Amino acid sequence: MNLIVWVVLGLLAGAIAKAIYPGYQGGGILSTMILGIVGAFIGGTLFTLFRTGTLQITAAGAGLSIPGLIVAVIGAIVAIYLWGLFTRRSNA
Repeated sequence: MNLIVWVVLGLLAGAIAKAIYPGYQGGGILSTMILGIVGAFIGGTLFTLFRTGTLQITAAGAGLSIPGLIVAVIGAIVAIYLWGLFTRRSNA
């Protein structure tokens, strides 16, 4: 059951983050789902860092609830930004 929740959270968070973030990100439903799940871990880690002051890789703040979805969307937006930095090509 937990896997189904992560898939649903990943789809929702990834789709919302792609809609919010400007520009074209590409990818299909699988990449959107993976982006949302990675975003939940990034958002959960940032949430834990700001709340406790310790760095732990966790998705504790991201569950299938409104606050968890917001944390996952913020994390997915950060993931889109970081992916853009890694895949950006220079014109030089």
